This record gives sequence, structure tokens and C-alpha cells, in this order.
Amino acid sequence: MAGQQQPPYLHLAELSASQFLDIWKHFDADGNGYIEGKELENFFQELESARKGAGMETKSGSFGEKMKEFMQKYDKNADGKIEMAELAQILPTEENFLLCFRQHVGSSAEFMEAWRKYDTDRSGYIEANELKGFLSDLLKKANRPYDEPKLQEYTQTILRMFDLNGDGKLGLSEMSRLLPVQENFLLKFQGMKLTAEEFNAIFTFYDKDGSGYIDENELDALLKDLYEKNKKEMNIQNLTSYRKSVMSLAEGGKLYRKDLEIVLCSEPPM
Repeated sequence: MAGQQQPPYLHLAELSASQFLDIWKHFDADGNGYIEGKELENFFQELESARKGAGMETKSGSFGEKMKEFMQKYDKNADGKIEMAELAQILPTEENFLLCFRQHVGSSAEFMEAWRKYDTDRSGYIEANELKGFLSDLLKKANRPYDEPKLQEYTQTILRMFDLNGDGKLGLSEMSRLLPVQENFLLKFQGMKLTAEEFNAIFTFYDKDGSGYIDENELDALLKDLYEKNKKEMNIQNLTSYRKSVMSLAEGGKLYRKDLEIVLCSEPPM
């Protein structure tokens, strides 16, 4: 592997959160949130040689066969790529902190409720200090003992993991990568993000009385409209669960413009 640095830590029996992240960043070379294609081959090759070097048994068989078996075991959603939470199950990450979050924020509705609590200024972002509170809550709920330095390390690691543009804040779509893919309804809206003008037009259309908020039925119609405009298939079950998730941002059944904007706009409101 001329000219490429040796991937770090793959031989260790247990990884800290930040070591795990270094490995992730090393192999997710294009930073798209997946290890795939050539990256995946490199990862598997390095993992095999690190395990051999550490004296671990590795199975015999061709590279292709072993790779296939490996993917069947770990690529849980069978998309041919490895995402971060799948990697967390492959590597012996200390207290597997990512999975701890996954288990706690089991549904997108729970996630949105937690988001509401910490995005206190409704900016569409969680700042580093708000993130620390968010994580400490998750750890308490998951009955994970932690101390201040550990919490600090988790906070920094999550920031490094999910703060893709490096502004020290996490947007809702960045933070939602903590959710299991099938639960991540925000990903479903990714191809349909609206500009501020488009959003204002559609919100005004459904907020018939100009009150500044819409209710659940109006949201239902708005989401169907959005799907039809984007020529996407939408089954009733999905619609119901997305609506429920989005409505967990509402107050007393009223979904305000600013809250919906966080979900549907390509740029969070400034």
C-alpha cells in the first residue's frame, strides 16, 4: 500500500470511541457516510490482515467468498454498503456507544422529541453544549455509567462524526444519522428538500387562515402533495409514521412554520 498510511487500530481488542472514528474516516474516503466499493474491499483486506497479525483465526477460502460471507453477516439492510452503525458491530468498540444511542432512540418520533428538548432556541441546530446534555440524557436512560471525561470524549466524537461541515453545531439531518436507517424518515425527504421560497409557498397554501401553524390533517395533505410533486411512491403506513414523527415537533397539535422548515428545507432557517 505505497503512499497510503497504515489504517490505525484495527488490531486492537477494544477501541475507544475516537479510535473507532479514526478508522471510519480512514475508510470512508469520500466522506459520504458509507464504506462502499473500493473502500469496502480495502477495509476488508486490512481487517483480515490485522486479525491475522493479532493471531486471530481467519477462515480459509477465496477473498470473494469471505467478503460475501462478511457482508451477509454485517450488512444488515443488504444495501451492499457498510454504514457507521454496522461498522460499530464489526469492530470491538468500547461500550459500543453508537449502539447505545440506537437502542435508546428506537424510533424517529422519540428522536424528534429528544431533539425538541435540546434545540431550545429552535435554530434547527444543536450546539456543542446542548449536545452534551442530549448525550448525558441518553446514557442515563440506557443505564450506562459515565464520568465527565468520558462524556466529553463522546461529545467530541459525535461532533467529529456528524458535524460534516465543521461548524461546531449539528443540524437535524446530521444528527439523525444516529438513527437506524430504516427509522430515519428524514433520509426519505432528502431528495425532496425545498428552497425557502418553495417552502413558504407550500406552507402558506396549507395554512389557510394564516395562523402560522398547521394541524395534523393539513400536514397529511402537505406530505401527500410533496410526494406527488416528486413522483415518489408513498404508502399509507409510511405516511402515517412520517406524519407522527414530524408531529412530535408540534406543540399541542400545532405545527409551527419554523419546526416544519427544519425538516423540509435544504438549509435550516437562519
